[in-house]
Amino acid sequence: TFVLFLTLSLFFSLTALIEPGTIAGMVSIDVLLTLIIVAVTYRCASFRHKKVENANKVYMNVRANCKKK
Repeated sequence: TFVLFLTLSLFFSLTALIEPGTIAGMVSIDVLLTLIIVAVTYRCASFRHKKVENANKVYMNVRANCKKK
């Protein structure tokens, strides 16, 4: 991710000023944040997919009233 790129560029430019534990913490938080974003996106996408599948099960005249957002 972009944050990881910034973290690594900061690491290489300021190696003497930042302790290794701080860099490890920043990388760990970046990985955790990325996983949270992926999980939330997957959950929202699967919920929306189920909603469309359920709408396809009803009669065609009722299906026309269900709008995709």
